[in-house]
Amino acid sequence: MKHLIAPALIAPALMAFAVTGPALSMDLTELTAAERAQFRAEVRSYLMENPEVIMEAVNKLQQRDAEAQAQADFTLVSDNAAAIFDDGFSYVGGNPEGDITIVEFMDYRCGYCKKAFSEVEKLVNGDGNIRFIVKELPILGEQSMVASRFAIATKLVAGDEGYKSVHDALMTFNGDITPTSLGRLAESFDLDADAITEKMDSAEVTEEIAKTRALAQVMNISGTPTFVMDDELLRGYLPYDQMKAIVEEKRG
Repeated sequence: MKHLIAPALIAPALMAFAVTGPALSMDLTELTAAERAQFRAEVRSYLMENPEVIMEAVNKLQQRDAEAQAQADFTLVSDNAAAIFDDGFSYVGGNPEGDITIVEFMDYRCGYCKKAFSEVEKLVNGDGNIRFIVKELPILGEQSMVASRFAIATKLVAGDEGYKSVHDALMTFNGDITPTSLGRLAESFDLDADAITEKMDSAEVTEEIAKTRALAQVMNISGTPTFVMDDELLRGYLPYDQMKAIVEEKRG
């Protein structure tokens, strides 16, 4: 398999190699045109004879970038802990007294959120000591917004139990989100569809969505699912085994 290296990564890697190598340490700004040409020829010759150096430099650069991103994300979680873990309106399930907290920013129209749903449920229910928080982040169009408004309105009208039933159903629902389909969904759980529908456009629902969106923006979250596991921000879908391993690692 051929390695495909992004040009944007090669230039910084080569520059680092050029100016930090013990044998080549120099002030490049003081070179004459002839010296600069000779220097470039020597660097090219060395790299042609030792191409693995490019991969080593690129890998080192990627490692540093990943470490810097992880530290930045750690700071984001720490600085926004109250809004992430105790905003006063997001659904809290699992074990409210659990020793590990998992937060999921999700969208009901997100394919990877749907894929993660059963695995998150398996982890939370199977573990028994995980506090699980749902952040409604509708970013995939009008149907996403309608679904989130309906779910939040259900929470306000019917409480956490009603919300969880609707949330789970929406996570496994693959049809169009319409007033008719939502009405049928409410009726299937013996919920007051009219009261929920009336609540959907309320200031309370609008405010909850706006606050979660503002938090996501501050934390540079642009896609779903995004997870927070205690002090760690994890972007994108995670399979069950990987989530379970992270939980076990955090418990030490």
